[in-house]
Amino acid sequence: MNAEMIIEFLESPQDIAVAIRLVLATLFGSLVGWERVVKRHSAGIKTFALVSLGSAVATSLNVFLATLPGLSADVSRIPAGVVSGIGFLGAGTILVTGRLQIKGLTTAASLWVTSCMGMAIGGGYLIIGVTTFALIMIANIVLMKISNVVEESSRFISLYVEVNKDGGVKKLSRWIRENGHSISSMTKSKEKTLQSSDAALIVDIDFEKKTSHQVIINTLSNLDFVSYVEEI
Repeated sequence: MNAEMIIEFLESPQDIAVAIRLVLATLFGSLVGWERVVKRHSAGIKTFALVSLGSAVATSLNVFLATLPGLSADVSRIPAGVVSGIGFLGAGTILVTGRLQIKGLTTAASLWVTSCMGMAIGGGYLIIGVTTFALIMIANIVLMKISNVVEESSRFISLYVEVNKDGGVKKLSRWIRENGHSISSMTKSKEKTLQSSDAALIVDIDFEKKTSHQVIINTLSNLDFVSYVEEI
């Protein structure tokens, strides 16, 4: 049995082939979840595995119903329901922190595309399902690293800074201007500070040219009027 015959069998509506596709969908979903767990995100291996498996089962059921004689089934109804349902699940992983950080977008997007991967595999579109899995891993691992490298040396930075209430804001503004940078915005944060004598700020800085963010953070953290600084 050559590769073409194996793929043809796996894409067929036979029960064994469908069962194998469900196993593949669960495996691929768990691998996507494993990548999220490594990066300590909320939705992990079990969540992604179940989302992929559920999507594959729903699509397989939809295909099965469409092939039953005398039954006029809408082949788009169940997949459409899966896509919208996963949207609600993904929305639950997104949150905005007190520092105006938006967290969980990548996890939500990964859940949504993993469900699409599961539907492709469950429906017998095996090559597309496997390709989708490969692209998910590339986006979450390779492209994420490239994105971090680009962002770390960009000309813009958003910082959460805790400074002394006694003149800390003016000193910070002066330090930014004296170093040739400009303040795009500066707002007071409602976040509780580590020390009661400090004020929390969210500052957007334009460096005018590409600058290492880590160097700026290290320099700010060594200033006597800055108690805490973090990129957001």
